[in-house]
Amino acid sequence: MLCIRLMNLLATRLVAGALVLFLSGHAAAADLPIPDFTQGGTVPAEAKTDWNLGASGARGWMYSARMSTSKARQVFIRSVEPGSPAQGILDVGDVVLGVDGKLFALDPRTEIGRALTLAESNAGRGNLRLIRWRAGKTEEVTIKLPVLGNYSNTAPYNCPKSKLIIEQGCEALARKMEDPKYTRTNPIVRSLNGLALLASGQDRYLPLIQREAQWAAGFESTVWKSWFYGYVMIYLSEYVIKTGDKSVLPGLERLALETARGQSIVGSWGHAFALSNGRLGGYGMMNQPGIILTIGLVLAREAGVGHVDLELAIDRSVLMLRFYVGKGSVPYGDHDPWIQNHDDNGKNSAAAVLFNLLGDAEAAEYFSRMSVACYGVERDTGHTGNFWNILWAMPAIALSGPHASGAWMQESGASYFDAARTWQRGFVHQGPPDLDRDSYYGSWDPTAGYLLAYAMPLKQIRLTGKGATRIPQLTAAQAGALIEDGRGWANDDRNSYYDAMTTEQLIEKLGSWSPVVRDRAAVAIGRRKANVVSQLIEMLKAKDLYTRYGACVALQYSRVDRTPAVQPLIDTMQADDLWLRILAIKALAKIGKPAKVAVPVMLEHLAHADPLKDPRGMEQRYICFALFQKGGLINASIDGIDQARLAQAIRVGLENEDGKARSAVAAIYSKLTLEQIRPLLPAIYKAVIEPSPSGIMFASGVRTEGLRILAQHHVAEGIDAGVYLLEFQNFWDSKDRTPLILKSIVSYGQDAARVIPDLERIAELYLQQDLKKREPARNHIDQMIQKAIEEIQASTQRSELIHILNDAGHIQKPGRVGDAPAYIDN
Repeated sequence: MLCIRLMNLLATRLVAGALVLFLSGHAAAADLPIPDFTQGGTVPAEAKTDWNLGASGARGWMYSARMSTSKARQVFIRSVEPGSPAQGILDVGDVVLGVDGKLFALDPRTEIGRALTLAESNAGRGNLRLIRWRAGKTEEVTIKLPVLGNYSNTAPYNCPKSKLIIEQGCEALARKMEDPKYTRTNPIVRSLNGLALLASGQDRYLPLIQREAQWAAGFESTVWKSWFYGYVMIYLSEYVIKTGDKSVLPGLERLALETARGQSIVGSWGHAFALSNGRLGGYGMMNQPGIILTIGLVLAREAGVGHVDLELAIDRSVLMLRFYVGKGSVPYGDHDPWIQNHDDNGKNSAAAVLFNLLGDAEAAEYFSRMSVACYGVERDTGHTGNFWNILWAMPAIALSGPHASGAWMQESGASYFDAARTWQRGFVHQGPPDLDRDSYYGSWDPTAGYLLAYAMPLKQIRLTGKGATRIPQLTAAQAGALIEDGRGWANDDRNSYYDAMTTEQLIEKLGSWSPVVRDRAAVAIGRRKANVVSQLIEMLKAKDLYTRYGACVALQYSRVDRTPAVQPLIDTMQADDLWLRILAIKALAKIGKPAKVAVPVMLEHLAHADPLKDPRGMEQRYICFALFQKGGLINASIDGIDQARLAQAIRVGLENEDGKARSAVAAIYSKLTLEQIRPLLPAIYKAVIEPSPSGIMFASGVRTEGLRILAQHHVAEGIDAGVYLLEFQNFWDSKDRTPLILKSIVSYGQDAARVIPDLERIAELYLQQDLKKREPARNHIDQMIQKAIEEIQASTQRSELIHILNDAGHIQKPGRVGDAPAYIDN
């Protein structure tokens, strides 16, 4: 009894102590106090997320801040399912203070997960031992769980527990699918459920599998096509390949060709398919559904769908995605490689599966290794949550072999999976820690995703390893090294692990295969202001490409004088490797004024792109950022810059397919004189009326700034271009963009009066918009337009307008508003 009282007191002090340390160290103003439930504390009213406590049947809430539960030391029980193992042992309002005789000291989610794994093992004998506080009394209680055995060192391979889990899980899943209400299930979840049963290899599920294939073959959607079609195609394709049943091929072909023809001209998809002009609407590219759609197309091709449009779509997507090999994680859209985590939203993991299907061993190996190094809190995060991160993890990790999957499971996967598994043998979605928001996909049943992980040893479908594995299989030591590469990052502490290393250790990590490790080491070197510039210069000459990458990254983040590195970086810009050249450019841009001597070389590289070696103009994209955007090497002044070279570079930059790069170029317009800008007016005009193929979220700058320049120089075509952009602008952020468009039109004064009827028509269109289906930012745009009309009517200003010529010698004359302005012969 004395021991229990001491433990209770210690628990209270630990909570209080953690709070003081947390608040005094690095707490944000939004962080809430950590409630002590043993002293009358309550769950915050805004708290929405709690967690499943494995097969116990209980759910509990624990404190979270900065997307982390590492500061929690208590679990408040919020529900106990009738008939579950926890019934009669835990009740709502109970507080769990620890497991296996020890108070929580690390993170209750992790510690409970490990305790569940231990309890289900042979040694645990089914005993989940908890320290329970109830109504002022603390005692140890035991919940009896089924004994499932131990995870092997190569789980799920050669692992009896994994085999038992998938068998029991598929039985539970099949019962759900037999429910008459099952047809209401989300199409993605429904497709995954079919895949799980298919991956089990059990003939007794064939009637359900066939029923689902018939549903999938007839599937249609007018919304979220990019999300739904990928998974439906994967299921149908795997079904055809597995069973040989070609009766569903017409439906698969329809889905595949609609998907291929809905791809943007740069090889991407968004929330929806591309518009008729080949560009994406909304806020543009989204790689998460894009990779899945590409997997669906590749599998559809294997299942028997053949068409030139399908081949073109696969090639475009692969060209775009393969750029990220060796550089970081696949980002959200057409952005820089993501280097904060080894995976994000499961994109790297899905990419590993994709490139393995394509036989691209180098790309598949890279993305699989990134997946192995992503676990724990890294795997727990992701844009909109961790649903995709968990779903795609094991199919990618297992490509590197049983030692890779075993190391990942031993590190964190086993405890995470066991915590998500329910007493009824299914799984629930365990979203990342988030105090005041419902978890994304919280209502989705993730059971199939977990079962696909356990199905890897069965190798029944392509998604679970059937067919050739292109990747060299890791040894136990190699797998362990990848796990080590994943250490040192948490939402609430991103620095201390690397800060504890010596400078020599950090320099060594700059040569890591992992771009995430290289970046973390470089940031840590910069944070301590270590003057290692001479060492970094020597590393630029290394034979190992990763070491050269790391040196460039470290020079970006260095906070000491980097002038001696300028010429070596300029020399590095001549390297054969595209990414090395880009990293050198980024480093020079960060050095700033001393690096302005690199401008002639950058302008030369920008003006003379090699479409064969760099088909998407990525080097030109980064040069645009380095030179033109705010803080760029010539943004403040173009004095001393060769004007002919600059003009040619601007023209090329305005042709780049990335809207952000184009907008960066537009930042230089205001530095140009009338004589300098006049020859560029056709290129500026074209960049206004022709939307960029990609980078839609960041493409407004080049269009609105272009309109301003056209108006400033009294270019007649600018009036119609403004009206056209007003009517057909992307609705995303349209409320912020519209005043800039209207300001340019109004600045023409009476010369803009001829388009007043068009402005009135567009105002009426906005007024009649169904706001429930449109971006709320469209509100009151009709009023903005009406005000602009009044200003034009009140104006007495007239100017001598000029016309511009395009490269083909055609004059752009005002055309019918509502169509894209077309070049008309003289």
